[in-house]
Amino acid sequence: MTDYFLDQSQRDTGMQQRLHAIALAAGLAALLTAPPSRAEETGLGATLPPLLELLDSRSPELQAMQLESEAARSRIYPAGALPDPMFALELRDIPRDDPTLWPSEVGSTRYQIRQTFPLWGKRDLGRRAAEAGAAGAEAQRDAVRLELRARLKTLYSQYVAAHQTRRVNEELRAVLDGLEKVARARYETGLAPQQDVIRAQAERSLLDNDLIEAESERRRAAARLNALLARPAGAALAVPQGFPALPRRETEFSALRAAVLEKNPRLAAAAAQIEASRRNEALVHQNRYPDLTVAVAPIQTGSRFDMWELMFEVNIPLQQETRRAREREAAALRRAAEARREAAANELVGELDQALAAYETAAHHGHLLRHTLLPQTELAFQSALASYRTGRVDFATLLDAQRQIRGTRLAIVKTESESRMWLAEIERIAGEAP
Repeated sequence: MTDYFLDQSQRDTGMQQRLHAIALAAGLAALLTAPPSRAEETGLGATLPPLLELLDSRSPELQAMQLESEAARSRIYPAGALPDPMFALELRDIPRDDPTLWPSEVGSTRYQIRQTFPLWGKRDLGRRAAEAGAAGAEAQRDAVRLELRARLKTLYSQYVAAHQTRRVNEELRAVLDGLEKVARARYETGLAPQQDVIRAQAERSLLDNDLIEAESERRRAAARLNALLARPAGAALAVPQGFPALPRRETEFSALRAAVLEKNPRLAAAAAQIEASRRNEALVHQNRYPDLTVAVAPIQTGSRFDMWELMFEVNIPLQQETRRAREREAAALRRAAEARREAAANELVGELDQALAAYETAAHHGHLLRHTLLPQTELAFQSALASYRTGRVDFATLLDAQRQIRGTRLAIVKTESESRMWLAEIERIAGEAP
């Protein structure tokens, strides 16, 4: 009987091992065949470059500008093509007693094919004007792309700043927990009043409120990013790895004032508009000269074609006042385009100088905070903590030192975010994609 129970126990153990192996194999198979995990699906947002790539491929606004650019490119060939020929049918001497429209049963039938030929380079001017318009449409598309990329970089800086703010508050909350323990220990030994413990708890409650606000800001920044990327508002974004790196030397921006006049797509679009206006002005001037129309007309009598006619026709530009008004209009549009480009260039150069000044200020401020003020506040806090442990300072002094550290670290996050946003503005103005 004992052997039977031993055998039964061994069989049960073996069965459990087999079931465990089957379950393990099924689990491995499920892992291998399962769809990507939420962490993999929401890996977007850890760094900036994948977001920029997604913006280029999914932005509806960019797609609309691309389609408009293709439409402008499609206007080039028709602008330089010949107009459609005209066909005319003339039935002559239709019998009164037996009317008919059959060509062989009337007196004669005249078939005419007419083709107008614009002369004096009008077709070439029209084609060049359309090419300038297409170039302007492409430049406008590039300008919109730079605007969207700059907006994305700004939103991403705000998203990273919200994460950094929350992290700073979480770290300082742990510091406050430690300060409360120190205050409680001194209170329990009669070395400090109970008010110190209450102050530590109140400070922690205020910090908890700031944590809630930082989380709310993070969610708002994520929603703005998703909206710009044409994603659902609640789509998850990964925790960012940090702010994008800044240029190593600020002197790299010294050549931007000259580059903005050459690379900014807004100015390129204005230059294309000037070129199109010049071509249109030249085309209007060429309308002083007539176009030529050629017509060939075979004449049918009965069932035979026994006569042919050849016709040459020109239009006579007699409406001088109308023509001069159109020439004045074309000249005014060309001068307006030139003035508009000059105004845009002055505006962009001014915006670039402002952005450079703001960027340099944020960069210097951040360097001062990180390398000078933060070490000083940390030393002040350590000194205040050591002095509080020995009873040489009160708890209010210790809390003030902790607040200075928190304010400095949050100011560093703010300046880092501002420097990235101003850098995005500089790149937008200069027309330089990252």
